[in-house]
Amino acid sequence: MEAFWLSMSMIFVAELGDKSQLLALTLATCYNARIVLWGIFWSTLAVHMVSTAAGNYVGDLLPLDWVLFLAGFSFIVYGFWTLRGDHLDEDGQTCKPAVHPFWLVFSTFFMAELGDKTMLSTLSLAATLPFMPVWIGSTLGMVASDALAIVAGKVLGKQLPEKAIHIVASLIFFIFGAVTMYRGGVSFGPVIWITAGIAVGLSGYLFLRKPRRDP
Repeated sequence: MEAFWLSMSMIFVAELGDKSQLLALTLATCYNARIVLWGIFWSTLAVHMVSTAAGNYVGDLLPLDWVLFLAGFSFIVYGFWTLRGDHLDEDGQTCKPAVHPFWLVFSTFFMAELGDKTMLSTLSLAATLPFMPVWIGSTLGMVASDALAIVAGKVLGKQLPEKAIHIVASLIFFIFGAVTMYRGGVSFGPVIWITAGIAVGLSGYLFLRKPRRDP
């Protein structure tokens, strides 16, 4: 049960302010909220089954201390990713009624989640935790987070404190990542820790740097 609740809570946090959560809010303005949630559930179930299986496979190949160390590092990177925030492009803002709303939501979320930080977070969790609790917990965590976005969006419109949500979620990632890295790398030498520190700093720079403006 611990793996289930940990997976559910971490993916719930990972989804806060994520582009797929913003997509859920947008689709809910066009279609019935139940259909949107149902499409999100089945799409997430499929994507997270793949990421959980991949995480379990990776976890069997590496020593536990390295798995924990790398998983903790990945959560810190996801923290920078969350702090930067995601935005929908213009295509994500339009309703496309050419197909049934369920299949639109299912396919849109499936493609949006491939390579997204919630999928990668699930993979990291599955590297150290059992398959079934991570799969079900991560799926329910994402669905709950997207349900919150739909409800909040209908009630509050565009008055949500998006920046504050990003900051709180990223802090949770940083703390969880640092603790996990310490658990895995407590016996590692200074060279590994210095290298990891440089990698963390570089990832923060790459995610948080301001894009150059063309003259």
